[in-house]
Amino acid sequence: MSAIAKATPPPPRLPPPRGATAEPARVMICDDSAVIRAAIGRMLENEPSVRVVARVVNGRQAVEEVKRQRIDVAVLDIEMPEMDGMTALPLLLAADPGLRVIMASTLTTRGGDIALRALRLGAADYLPKPSTAAIGDDSFRRELVAKVVGLARMRRRAAAPQGTQAAQAAAQAAATSFKLRPAPARAAELLAIGSSTGGPQALFVLVQGLGRGLTVPVVLTQHMPPAFTPLLAAHLSKLDGPDCAEASDGEMLLPGRLYVAPGDRHLLVERTDAGLRARLTQGPAENFCRPSVDPMLRSAVVACGGRVLVVMLTGMGHDGLAGTRAVVEAGGAALAQDEASSVVWGMPGAIAQDGLCHKILPLASLAAATLDMLRAGRRAVS
Repeated sequence: MSAIAKATPPPPRLPPPRGATAEPARVMICDDSAVIRAAIGRMLENEPSVRVVARVVNGRQAVEEVKRQRIDVAVLDIEMPEMDGMTALPLLLAADPGLRVIMASTLTTRGGDIALRALRLGAADYLPKPSTAAIGDDSFRRELVAKVVGLARMRRRAAAPQGTQAAQAAAQAAATSFKLRPAPARAAELLAIGSSTGGPQALFVLVQGLGRGLTVPVVLTQHMPPAFTPLLAAHLSKLDGPDCAEASDGEMLLPGRLYVAPGDRHLLVERTDAGLRARLTQGPAENFCRPSVDPMLRSAVVACGGRVLVVMLTGMGHDGLAGTRAVVEAGGAALAQDEASSVVWGMPGAIAQDGLCHKILPLASLAAATLDMLRAGRRAVS
């Protein structure tokens, strides 16, 4: 307890996230550790856009609390006595289908596998939980707050009166307010995906929508710790989309296969006489990340002569902006997830605001648009 109890004065508040809710996000913390509950509570209560309305010690109490009052977001530990997080998850969603649940998992292979299974069972996101001594880390706080505020905003929008018509009209108006580029005439040789905060759930939707008919290789950088990236690849492989695996250094990139950047390694693309191949490096972190989207895209521009299609999904920060700019300047194209369907509109928002996108679309429409652009490029050169 000492490492947290002796915490220095609270860190500066984050600026209000774009699209933050007018009413503070109502949050429940469910963890059997009093130290963790107190630490997470302090991080959240320092934010004016968040209000912690419940703190409980197991899943059973969490279910009772959701039945008693409206809660926007639950931060749910996985391992707890009496009722664990995985047992509680379906009961919480049955009690309130609109509830957004963030699974807090340990930085282990087992913890990561459980968290990703929870995402496929209805959890909205996951949070790799550092050790008790390290939980005061500012990067953990920023990620926690971003996810809580973003998910609360999405819940409020989904529950807004007059259904989806007004929300869809507003989202469409926002997406079309940015300058869009015409589609390039050249066919893409590579599909490159970048994602971060809120990314795993978005990836499940996108990858399933892509199906198994892709005629180009796919490379993916998702900001994730090393214990989680092979598990992400395994879960993506179960979605009836492209075959998927964590990338290995030196392997050839095959059409119709998706390669995930390993945690703590940049995934680069290299041209050889036999075709494209993956290279993994431990070069310096970029945008505070390794793996980072920017080095992946820069290498793809060189390897493919600019014939790259970028899809940028939800994520905090602006990783991928410089790389996407290089792709577009070399004759490639970019699609971005729209703000309304993003947990955090940082990475896709950055390329949209820079005027680099061919289209800015809701998550549900991105797979179809990606396939259309790949087919259109092939027709243009046939």
